[in-house]
Amino acid sequence: MVGVSDGPGPAQAPAAARTPVGRPLLSLALASMIEAVHAHSGAVYLLRPDEPVLEMAVMAGMPRAFAAPWERVGLGAPIPVADAVRDRRLVWVGGEEEMARRYPRIAVVLPYPFALAALPVATAGTVYGAVFVTWPGTRPPELSDRERAHLTAGCERLALRLERAAAENRTIGPETDLLAAPMSGMEGTLGSVEAARLVARLPYGLVSLDLHGRITFANMAATDLLGRPTQELLGTLLWVSAPWLNDPMYEDRYRAALISQQVTSFVALRPPGEWLSFRMYPSTTGLSVRISRARAVAEMARSAPQSGSGPSRLVTISQVLSLAGALTEAVGVQDVVQLVADEVAPAVGCQALVILGSQAGRLHVLGHRGYADPRVVECFDGLPLSERTPGTHALTSGVPAFFDSQEQLERLYPNRHATPDGYAAWGYLPLIASGRPVGTCVLAYAEPHVFPADERAVLTSLGGLIAQALERALLYDAKHRLAQGLQQSLLPHSLTPPPGIEAAARYLPATQGMEIGGDFYDLVPTGPLAAAVIGDVQGHNVTAAALMGQIRTGVRAYTTVGQAPQEVMRSTNRLLIDLGADLFASCLYLRLDPARGQAVMARAGHPPPLLRRPDGRVRVLDLAGGPLLGIDAAATYPTTDVSLTPGSVLALYTDGLVESPGVDIEDSLVDLGALLAEMGDQPLESLADELVRHSAAARERADDVAVLLLRACDDR
Repeated sequence: MVGVSDGPGPAQAPAAARTPVGRPLLSLALASMIEAVHAHSGAVYLLRPDEPVLEMAVMAGMPRAFAAPWERVGLGAPIPVADAVRDRRLVWVGGEEEMARRYPRIAVVLPYPFALAALPVATAGTVYGAVFVTWPGTRPPELSDRERAHLTAGCERLALRLERAAAENRTIGPETDLLAAPMSGMEGTLGSVEAARLVARLPYGLVSLDLHGRITFANMAATDLLGRPTQELLGTLLWVSAPWLNDPMYEDRYRAALISQQVTSFVALRPPGEWLSFRMYPSTTGLSVRISRARAVAEMARSAPQSGSGPSRLVTISQVLSLAGALTEAVGVQDVVQLVADEVAPAVGCQALVILGSQAGRLHVLGHRGYADPRVVECFDGLPLSERTPGTHALTSGVPAFFDSQEQLERLYPNRHATPDGYAAWGYLPLIASGRPVGTCVLAYAEPHVFPADERAVLTSLGGLIAQALERALLYDAKHRLAQGLQQSLLPHSLTPPPGIEAAARYLPATQGMEIGGDFYDLVPTGPLAAAVIGDVQGHNVTAAALMGQIRTGVRAYTTVGQAPQEVMRSTNRLLIDLGADLFASCLYLRLDPARGQAVMARAGHPPPLLRRPDGRVRVLDLAGGPLLGIDAAATYPTTDVSLTPGSVLALYTDGLVESPGVDIEDSLVDLGALLAEMGDQPLESLADELVRHSAAARERADDVAVLLLRACDDR
């Protein structure tokens, strides 16, 4: 049971702040808990009323960017706040190692020493959300009874206040995050002349950063060392204040200091050859940074022998997050292959890669990059999984394998020398999703490459991200093939017009959903006459497509037995009602008589057709009609006779061709008529392409599009 409604966006003042008390409910409760247990950051989540998702409503002590991956948390996610809500208990994580063991997703993004407690915010019968608070890694590894009691009591009080707010129909939503307030009692000290002289006399640089990492103060020595004037430094992030500091590693040190509340340091090379030492001293209000020349590092750099090997290229947290975000956008298998080539290969320093999958007990090459001769890779396609190769072994066993050199690989796989690929080191990463292997990612290196333990761990974790994306992509590709096959089987493979009639048709599925829909068309020859039909079943999914197939079959059957146009529509309407479907359909039906140059039309809630006369004039046919099919079993569908002189063109279409958000349908019809008047003398196949190509609605593909063109000609 959910006890709160979806709150306003961050730009709005929360409802709680507009209550008579005038105080932010969530922020005060969180600040009280953090102060009571001497924690240094925390957040409150609220449970959405319409889905099992926790949304962060307020955060304190840290920039929200640190918790960006968990601003929205599903109740099934392996995250402490989700576990606390599901199990209705306090979740305690005592340090870095325990976090890596129990919650590896968090440890990958925040590999720093800190402790965390998560608790549900709930009454006996209703869950309202959750709270987490964090401490620096220097604290004792166990939560004390006093801390546990304070946190539990604080969450219980917050739950009662949320329950009272719900009973009073007051909406509680996001509040302004709590960061450090300006220090009090410092007036006349830091800003004084003596303080300025003191800092200016120091031989090393001093920089002050706020919690976001922005520079708020820099002494003259710091500006000299960084090579930038003070006015250019203030307000900038330290790691982007100079081009040579723009490395994710340096941002990582700031994050480590702020989360662990422990001193961190790093050295950076200022071109052309000056090494600088940065030492960060954190607090709950920001960081103080001391910058000095790292003479010892510079001496070691000058005296160390030059090595031909490139720098170590371990994947940083920022790159992992970037890859994870990019992989969520991958749709098909080839998208995944391209993203791995674009994101992973440069990060880990490999020069080629292969993504392998399996089907029916055989290996399949899903994609590859970096191989001059594709046959070197494609020879593995179709290989039985029972064959002893590193690719099949990683896929079937789920165990990664790393080979530093060709000799090491051939010791385990002697037959491997028969298929040289020109590379000298390899990593075989099993891609495991939902507990089963879905493929193997092979990384190839041009030179021998040693894989230390930390790099193997990072690569294996990357394999998990790739596996999740690949599993989704394989499922999407399979559904896409199924949808295309089903759609093609339900629409006519070709049109057979009677003598005196030319015909052309186009169909485009909506790009939203499964790319399958309920739009249909058909041309049914019946002796000297013929019938044409176009329609649109509500929705663009498998259900709509299946119902479309039944309607098209029914129309064809009723036409074949000789029913008049109005009877065909009435019979189809009753068929749709008898099928018990909860979907409606529009339809336009024509009985064509080329010998007499006439068409008899019946319409059921369908957009009106356009008629282009031989002289180029176009008009919208205002046809009599009845309601949508599937609404009223007693509905009738009157007919209209239309003259079709040789050279006339009838344009039948579904609403996906003319309906576009923000565009009046009358304007769309005017544009369509003008295009038909201008290009109506073209061959029908070319004309059909032009109508679709010039339609803004068809380009957006928010709905299915069907077009059926009929032209009366002289060969009767």
